[in-house]
Amino acid sequence: MIIGMPTRFAKEPCVYILASQPNGVLYTGVTSAVWDRVNEHKQGLIEGFTKKHGVKLLVYAEFHDSMDEAIRREKRIKTWNRAWKVRLIGEMNPEWADLWLATGEILPHGPGGQAVPRDGDGTL
Repeated sequence: MIIGMPTRFAKEPCVYILASQPNGVLYTGVTSAVWDRVNEHKQGLIEGFTKKHGVKLLVYAEFHDSMDEAIRREKRIKTWNRAWKVRLIGEMNPEWADLWLATGEILPHGPGGQAVPRDGDGTL
């Protein structure tokens, strides 16, 4: 896993979590172009769950070396219960700040947050 700040034009596999508000509705996704994807969510261009529930805040982002690795991680996170996802977000971004910047940067963590710790099997 790479914890970092890709620019708007970087293509890096990323698992991301969006929220409707702090501790609100959550959506977990995967993409190779997180800036573009989050921008589409923010503008309401993606029909479905995120548009219906107003899920637009990027509260978690995790970058990977390969798309296969990112997809495996996304699938694993999607099986988790809500409490585990909230804990994951809270460790990286305790204030649930929006990590997406219009300048094209993705913040590596929220105020007071830290890089996400992972155990041997890559879960948390």
